[in-house]
Amino acid sequence: MSTLPLFLAEDLGSLPAVGGPLELTGPEGRHAATVKRIRPGEHVSLSDGRGAVAEAVAGESGRDSLMVDVGPVRRVAVPAVRVAVAQALVKGDRGELAVETATEAGADEVLPWRAARCVARWESGPRGEKALARWRTTVREAAKQARRPWIPDVAEPVDTAALARRIADADLALVLHESAAEGLRDVALPAAGTVLLVVGPEGGIDDRELDALIAAGARTVRMGPEVLRASTAACVALGALGVLTGRWARDTESVSTTPSTVPVVP
Repeated sequence: MSTLPLFLAEDLGSLPAVGGPLELTGPEGRHAATVKRIRPGEHVSLSDGRGAVAEAVAGESGRDSLMVDVGPVRRVAVPAVRVAVAQALVKGDRGELAVETATEAGADEVLPWRAARCVARWESGPRGEKALARWRTTVREAAKQARRPWIPDVAEPVDTAALARRIADADLALVLHESAAEGLRDVALPAAGTVLLVVGPEGGIDDRELDALIAAGARTVRMGPEVLRASTAACVALGALGVLTGRWARDTESVSTTPSTVPVVP
């Protein structure tokens, strides 16, 4: 049995816990009514991208809208261990591949990193804003494809100094590096808090940058004997963290209040 198609409904969390009528409009309504051709009586899944989820039965549709009767609204709790991925900018569509697979594997936040050896350059202005918008769209669509109740935030790009400050604030910061002496499985992972996973560019992390990240509190780790591409390393590491931290076994709980009580990832 295939999983139900998922549509984003920003107002889902405002419904009472028992659900009720809701209209999908805009791009999501158009996608449901015109692209997916959802018909009255069909079942769909809904999420607001902030932890609220529900199943619904489709009603009447228009060109760009679909009425649905929403069942009980549930809330998927924020993972006890959150993983933020600092992904160095990667040229071409490999950057979008990197954030797509990282999202599907469970990243809770994506932090674009302007590393010294990045071939891709997101300069300030329209071109940089367009590139960031592509990453955000890719993450949104990947979250829907993976049926994720939380859509990861894609932050503004950071340089190495700003990344070092984020490392200092994290409960654990890991830099994936082929020359690291210890493997990921050798690291004691926190039971709660934020793990910041740093993935370098295609040309590797500059030695001075690596020193700065380590000085800020990061540890270097390797995934195995092979060298992973910059576009796939985060996905592989997230898979390992999903098992090692128990993130892939989290449960859901009912929503009984308004969306103001739905926890927002800081």
